[in-house]
Formats: sequence, structure tokens, C-alpha cells
Amino acid sequence: MSSRGAPDTIAAVATPPGSGGIGVIRVSGPRVAEVAAALLGRLPPPRRAAYLPFRDAGGRILDRGIALYFPAPHSYTGEDVLELQGHGGPVVLDLVLAAVLAQGARLARPGEFTERAFLNGRMDLAQAEAVADLIASGSAAAARAAVQALEGGLSRRVGELAESLTELRAHLEAALDFPEEEIDPLADAALGARCRELLRGLEDLLAGAEQGRLLREGMTVAIAGRPNAGKSSLLNLLARRDAAIVSHLPGTTRDLLREPVQIDGLPLHVLDTAGLRETDDPVEREGLRRARAAMAEADRVLLVVDDSRPEPWADLMDELPRAAACTLVVNKIDLTGRPPGPVADAPAEAVAVSARTGAGMDLLRERLKAAMGYREAGDGGRFTARRRHLQALGRARAHLLAALARLEEDRAGELAAEELRLAQRALGEITGEVTSEDLLGRIFSTFCIGK
Repeated sequence: MSSRGAPDTIAAVATPPGSGGIGVIRVSGPRVAEVAAALLGRLPPPRRAAYLPFRDAGGRILDRGIALYFPAPHSYTGEDVLELQGHGGPVVLDLVLAAVLAQGARLARPGEFTERAFLNGRMDLAQAEAVADLIASGSAAAARAAVQALEGGLSRRVGELAESLTELRAHLEAALDFPEEEIDPLADAALGARCRELLRGLEDLLAGAEQGRLLREGMTVAIAGRPNAGKSSLLNLLARRDAAIVSHLPGTTRDLLREPVQIDGLPLHVLDTAGLRETDDPVEREGLRRARAAMAEADRVLLVVDDSRPEPWADLMDELPRAAACTLVVNKIDLTGRPPGPVADAPAEAVAVSARTGAGMDLLRERLKAAMGYREAGDGGRFTARRRHLQALGRARAHLLAALARLEEDRAGELAAEELRLAQRALGEITGEVTSEDLLGRIFSTFCIGK
């Protein structure tokens, strides 16, 4: 049976596939004591490491290592948990896991240990997701932000807003339920003021959540421009390595080149694209098709123009997808003498740089961060967030705005109270107070097995 009914006992290798010095097998559920007795000969004392042989059903020693027992409810999952820490070879781990499964445990699904921790109240849903984000973090800043979320940074702020919503709802609904008190809730100026204060808090949390999404997912940046404008040189500067071939011959880049880049801990997915020009070469035409598709999907396009070859920049911008957010990168200023920095007479935000000398690149990096709304913040002010968090916060904001309109424009208190209830429900989706089996399945299926 699954952990959503009467729990069975689950087990999995909790360390990554492959060979290593140490391998860990995690077991959780009501049959932990039986598994320990069969494999170890006894149940180790709670939270004390015991060095013991691991045996199969026939009594043969499979390995020797450390056994740790965590009795419920003070364990990761909230159930009895046994961890077997032995040698990290895949064969020996498979043998020990098979011995555990032979005692009535079953193989855990991806994320099932953390799912049980959530279902047993050891963490809320936002904290559970932060576990996966911490494991998958691609930068030190992302890891620190995941720890903040795991420690409850996002959950606390959501809880504070939910508490304020509860107080606001109680005030409004009490006035609606007891009209004999001759209190007109719609004439109470403090009610609208409290609603606006909640909106400000929600918008501040939305901004912080967007920062968290950036740290978790990064942003996609497509580098575009004419052949030989310096696109590949710009990519190499951003990547701080020779990721792309640089040549004076036009058409060197025909396919998309993807390179992960970090700017002050902010992960970027940078795409170098084929040069924009008319061509009869079928291979280059396919490269151009892919380039335009990448520009349409990117969060930002860096349109590189050659300052030494005059061309109407607005005409070049017309070749970009209509919805593309664009920053002009005026390159090769080492040939023209243009000073590095902002370009005032450009048809869009523009930065003058030299991909040969690196002049102007610091400003371009700052503009990239600013383009995505990135803000400097202390570690305590950052937490990882997911798109579903942003969507839930956005719905809560919409319901709050609707509640304010019902109060001040329509003077419909019952409708305002319903909008406040829906806003609180949206906030509850973030921490798991309001959830569904389908949502839980989608969230925990993305975890690794053993976590």
C-alpha cells in the first residue's frame, strides 16, 4: 500500500548510482525492527551508530558497516527509519537492498521518503520541495536559498500573510453576521487600509519568490546578430572560457550552442545562434530557423551589432521575434573608439562593449541581472521558489484586488468575503494546507529515489 493509506515499509539506495567509498540504504515504515533483526541480529539503540555485519536470509555476511536507527516520530519521515551505511559498490548495495526487500519491504518510489515526511507533518510542502531544490542547486547562492526555504523562510512569510487574511476575514464576516450591532463594514476605512497592507506584503513576497525562481531555474539568454558581429566572442566572455569557435569566416555557427553561465550566483542558460543573413545554404537556413525559435523562447535576447560596420539598428531589431525582450550589445568599440557603457541614441536598451578587450562587460552583466528583476539581498532574504508558488501568489493577489474592488466600488461585503477566502485558499496551496493527490504525485515524482 502507498503512504497515503496504511503505510507499508519502503527501502531504497539513498546515494547516487555508481561506485563510491560509502553507500547508504534507507528503510522507513512499521517493519523496520523486523528488517534490523534479520539483517543485523538486533535493533541498534536509537540515534547511536552501531558497527555491525549485514547478513542475508541465509546468514551470509554481505557487508559490514554502520547502522543507525531513528524511532518514530523523531525521524526524517516521522516513521521508524533504519539507515545502513556500507561500502559504495553497486553490487554490494544491490545485495543488501535485496536482503531488505526479502524481509517484506518494497522499493520506494521517487521522493516517497520526503512525501511521507510531508504527510506525517515533519515538513510542509514548500519545505519538501526545497529538499529537491537543495539537491539540484547549481550554484552556491541557489544552495543557500534552498536552505532558507527548507528552514521555513517561504513558509513563514506565507503563514504571516495567511494569518493576516484570517483576521481580516473574521472582522468582515463578524460585521456581516451581526447587523444588529449597527456596524457598517463597508464604511470602515480601516478595512480597506488593511486590505491594501496585505496587498503590499503579498507583492513583496511575489518579488522575493521571483528571485527564488531565478536562482532555481535561471534565465535563458539568446545571443543573436549578423555573422562576424562577435556573438561567439561574447559567449566566451560570459562563460569565461573558450566555449565557442571564433573565426573571421562568416557562418561558423550554424547550430545552437548552449552554455551554462553564472553571474553572481544567478544561473544563465546562454545560447549562441547562427548569424542573421539571407542564405541559400540549406544547413545554414535550418540554423537560422532554430535561431529564431530560440530567440522567441528566450527570456532575453542580446542583439550584437558591429560598431565598425554601420547598419540601422532598428532594421536589425525588426528581424527579431515580435515579443522578444532585447538588449543591444554594440560590439567592437575597440575599433571605433566609442566609450564603453550605455548608448544613449539607441532604439532600445544598449551597452557598448569590446568582446576583444572585455571593456563594458561589467555593465552588461549588471544589465542582465537587472533585466530579470534580480536584486541584491542578504542570504536570509532569499529562498527558492517554483512556478507553482508564483502562480498561487498571483491568484491570491488577484483575489485580494477583487476583494478591494467589491468593498470600495460595489460595496458588496459578501462578495468581498468570498474573494478573501479564495485568496487564503491560494496561499494554502503553497504549504500544502490545500492540496490534491495529483499535485503531490507530480511534485514528488521529480525527486530522486531514496529521497
